[in-house]
Order: sequence, then C-alpha cells, then structure tokens
Amino acid sequence: MPKRTFYFVAGTAAGLGSSLWVQRRVRVAVERYVPEKVQERVAEQAKKVAPAVRDAVTEGREAMRARESEMRAEVASRVARPPSRRAG
Repeated sequence: MPKRTFYFVAGTAAGLGSSLWVQRRVRVAVERYVPEKVQERVAEQAKKVAPAVRDAVTEGREAMRARESEMRAEVASRVARPPSRRAG
C-alpha cells in the first residue's frame, strides 16, 4: 500500500509541476505577442537597421548625382558641336 501512495503522490506532483510549467510558458509566449511588445520589438529593430538604410540612401544619391552629371556633360558636348553636314 505505501508504494501505491508514493507513486500516486509522485505522479500528482509531476503532473501539477508540468502543468504549471506549461502554463507559465504559454503565458510568456502570449505576452510576447501583445501589441505593445510587438511594437517595442519593431522599434528596436528599426533603430538597428536605420543606419544601414541611411548609408544606402546616401550612397544611392551620390551615384545618382554622379551619373546625372555624366549625362549632362554628354548632352552638353553633343549640343556644343556644330551639326555635321552631309554630302549630298
């Protein structure tokens, strides 16, 4: 009889302990996806990514300006030349 009591109590304790553990894990997972927490995580990630995005935009603008000046120079050189006359 004492063996049965021991195993009953041990099983009950294990079941109770594991159910409390699962309950806590579920609560933590639910809190993780509450809108305020999601907003905080998005804001943190945006702060981490912002410098890289800023650098990429700056580099893109510089490349755009360089290419635009090349194109303007090419157009200016074509306009500055007198038109060639065709032999006709």
